[in-house]
Amino acid sequence: MSAFTPLTATQRLGRKLRVNVMSESSRFGMTAQGEHTAFLDCIDLMATHPDLEIHVDDRETCDLLHSHSWGPFYLLRGASYKRRRVFTVHALPETAEGALPLMNSATRPIIRAYLTAIYNFSDVVIAVGPATAESLRKLRVRSRIEVIPNALRKDRFFPSAELRKRGRMRVGVADNRPLILGVGQLQPRKGIADFAEVARRLPEAQFIWVGGRPFGAFSAGISEINRLIAHPPTNLRFAGTFELTQMPMIYNAADCMLFPSFQENCPYAPMEAAACGLPVIFRDLPEYRLLYRSEYLAASDVAGFTRLLREILERPLLRKLYSQASLRLAAYFSPAQFIESLAQVYDQLACGAAGSS
Repeated sequence: MSAFTPLTATQRLGRKLRVNVMSESSRFGMTAQGEHTAFLDCIDLMATHPDLEIHVDDRETCDLLHSHSWGPFYLLRGASYKRRRVFTVHALPETAEGALPLMNSATRPIIRAYLTAIYNFSDVVIAVGPATAESLRKLRVRSRIEVIPNALRKDRFFPSAELRKRGRMRVGVADNRPLILGVGQLQPRKGIADFAEVARRLPEAQFIWVGGRPFGAFSAGISEINRLIAHPPTNLRFAGTFELTQMPMIYNAADCMLFPSFQENCPYAPMEAAACGLPVIFRDLPEYRLLYRSEYLAASDVAGFTRLLREILERPLLRKLYSQASLRLAAYFSPAQFIESLAQVYDQLACGAAGSS
């Protein structure tokens, strides 16, 4: 018997509810980012609901359209889905400002207006965290807003001595050397300069940054980041991107994750690291205080990051306690809750569209 609530829409239709899930991340080769991970997880997880039939970027019209990206293909495909459009917000105007170099006083109003139009083009907007929902309300988004955090795949991310061994071999770090991991796109918004400065202050540890530029030449801060890559501290290496299937061993290889990003919504990388048992040090942001319902490590600057990392590296018992805290934090992002919540959004929207057609 299914653990999920039966959907009313399927009873009305006499068949499974057909949902077309789309993202432009694959189309434009932008797969090494959280938006693409969310898209893939949405497909895999929602397909387990017995009342749903999930289609992927289907040209044929289904009952509902659920998009994870905000480009022109969503507008084109969504034109045939009046009153049946779901959109998950992975990018806010402030996210775009930190990611794209063309954001300035002239283009900022255009980007804000375009994203707001995308949100209002949708019938239901999924906010991945409470702070995202608040930002949408400040933008005066008229569409219905639902808060559903990203799900964390516990079947993929978990502590493993074997994965640690393989990961250490993959990144070329000796077993006895502390390894500090950073993960994120190569943008100033991700706090890479602070990550590098912490590495300079802790020469006894190896620091590795994993991530690339999904926006290519249109990424923000290219010159700044290129200078840092060309002249990093001797104990910092920029490792590029890894396939999603390889990330569990990369996380397990590390002793701690430092996530110094200046702006986030519901980031995947620190939660994936937490699920692998890594202590995670966040920048102290209001978004996290609203999103995380458990204790977590946070600091406001390089000095704070350095102090916490030094404590973790020098006190094995403390590292174990922080590791256990990470596992508790990761446990909140339940795939079952994600499936149930999103299925109910699909059900309500499908029934409402049918009732008003």
